[in-house]
Amino acid sequence: MKIVVKAKPNARKEQVEKIDGTHFVVQVKEAPIQGRANRAIRDALAEYFNLAPSRIKIVSGSSSKQKTFEIL
Repeated sequence: MKIVVKAKPNARKEQVEKIDGTHFVVQVKEAPIQGRANRAIRDALAEYFNLAPSRIKIVSGSSSKQKTFEIL
């Protein structure tokens, strides 16, 4: 399953908000430096879906605020 995520790094709190079936807004405290925010978003999604982080992979948008993740 592929999902589209709007990333909000440097947020005050970490939160996953579901917009519709495949669109999410994810806020993380990490800064977008050296992939830290991407890892934090992956971890937040893993917790939200109750999966291991290794089952979530970024497909596109690694340097963009609009990202596509694949859940294996």
